Amino acid sequence: MTYVVAEPCIDVLDKACIEECPVDCLYEGGRMLYIHPDECVDCGACEPVCPVEAIFYVDDLPDQWSVYVTANVEFFEEFGSPGSAAKLGKINRDHPAVDALPRA
Repeated sequence: MTYVVAEPCIDVLDKACIEECPVDCLYEGGRMLYIHPDECVDCGACEPVCPVEAIFYVDDLPDQWSVYVTANVEFFEEFGSPGSAAKLGKINRDHPAVDALPRA
């Protein structure tokens, strides 16, 4: 895993990052976006366009958001590697760590 979407994305879902991703590895959950850890090619195109600075290189992720490394991995356990967020479409669920947070 190279890039991670963290807490600032919750209830924002701007999606500018989706437009920049050359491999379509940003998937939309119910309240936030998730980067598929096996599909990301570590290009970093998504990071600078995020208006809420929610995307981090895994080594730069602030400690208080370390749970989002696990969240971005476990979110895909049910789906495996679909190969395209556009093909799969919106997934109307989130990781339990996201579900546990109050709505904005």
